[in-house]
Amino acid sequence: MTKFLGRIYSNKFMVRQDQIVGDIPSDKEVYKNAIEVAWPSAIEAVLVQLISSADLIMVGSLGAAAISAVGITTQPRLILLAVIFSLNIGVTAVVARRKGEDNREDANKALRQSLVICGFLSLILSVLGIIYARPLIVFAGAQEEVVEIAVTYFRIICVGNFFTSLSLTINAAQRGAGNTKISMKTNIAANLVNLFFNFLLIKGHLGFPELGVTGAAIATAIGNTVGFLLSLKSITFAHEFLELRKKQSWKLEKEIISSVLGISSSAFVEQVFMRVGFFTTNKLVAGLGMISYATHQICVNIMSISFAFGDGLGIAASALVGQSLGAKRSDLATIYGKSLQRIALTVGLIFVFIFLFGGSFLVSLFTDDAAVIAAGAAIMLTIAATAPIQSSNVVVGGILRGAGDTKFVAITSFLSIGLVRPGATWLFCYPLGFGLIGAWFAFGTDQVLRLFINYMRFLKGSWTKIKV
Repeated sequence: MTKFLGRIYSNKFMVRQDQIVGDIPSDKEVYKNAIEVAWPSAIEAVLVQLISSADLIMVGSLGAAAISAVGITTQPRLILLAVIFSLNIGVTAVVARRKGEDNREDANKALRQSLVICGFLSLILSVLGIIYARPLIVFAGAQEEVVEIAVTYFRIICVGNFFTSLSLTINAAQRGAGNTKISMKTNIAANLVNLFFNFLLIKGHLGFPELGVTGAAIATAIGNTVGFLLSLKSITFAHEFLELRKKQSWKLEKEIISSVLGISSSAFVEQVFMRVGFFTTNKLVAGLGMISYATHQICVNIMSISFAFGDGLGIAASALVGQSLGAKRSDLATIYGKSLQRIALTVGLIFVFIFLFGGSFLVSLFTDDAAVIAAGAAIMLTIAATAPIQSSNVVVGGILRGAGDTKFVAITSFLSIGLVRPGATWLFCYPLGFGLIGAWFAFGTDQVLRLFINYMRFLKGSWTKIKV
């Protein structure tokens, strides 16, 4: 058994002899480097998700309608942010390559010019979100009794989205440079601020007004603003690889922008497919009724904790793979990618036991409704079964994105998230009559399909030859 595990986790078996370009570090050094970059991103993602769950627990004290109102705004908000997420995938990949090349000047040019584009786009998207809040919420499938609350919540959130977008772009560049601790600190601080103002404004404490769901929205907007200010500080007053100086030019340069947008354009297509798929799936679930939808939102929040670990490892994979390819070390890119995938698989297996034996308890933290707890506990069994697959999937996707292979990932997302997942959700929930748990069967189908396709691409190795 020890020998078998040694072969799985040792980098000696991760690349063939004909693929080796230079000296290969020891297993200890590889995992040490991977974990040093990964742990801030992983801890950040998990803590932010835990705080988000605490946020929902605080809103949940207002009842199922409040949970549904807040939950129904998630996909419309993410649709508005899709273009920013796409831009940031390009920012991370380009900055990581320039870091590997030790080209600080072009890395900072990419950051500055991406901030200009982000600021322009996020302002437009925030305004559109405020204007068209009601049609978006209604189209998302909001039940009549929660529409008004959800619209108010969404409009306030859109104000904070402007600052969130700028913060996300700065943090994406920092991650590409390997400065994952900076992003961790800013995001955790911003979410703690959000949680503090939730306490003050949702039910009215320490003399503050009781604003309910509206108070939760204001708290989120305040947290987003604080996050932006902290992110800005990290590139304004620090003398790191990335920094803003007074005499730097903010003029857009075709070569720099082409590098970023060349990756971001494919990532945007991926985001469109993802958001359309998630939006459609969400709408199908919302059609099952308010109680089912509230149960679904609770389970999504719990599942997101395991996803957060994988997401953090995926961010590290993008940075390390990009830096290795920038240094002309395709062998190290493969080794770091496989090492992080092994770590993700191990973490996923741990979550199998957590969700399997603690699922009912975790659901009960969000609500005392016996029907919701019973339905949620059944769903947690499905989530437990897919945890290792999901964690590995996120890392493999991060590897391909970090290498600039965003076109392939976009195609995979179109097939699996855009077509298979919504189709399977409809089939399992309605014609086959599985109800809410059918949506989670569809989720598992999507995860297995995506992992298979993306991992076959990873093993092929063509991603190591992409120029950025």
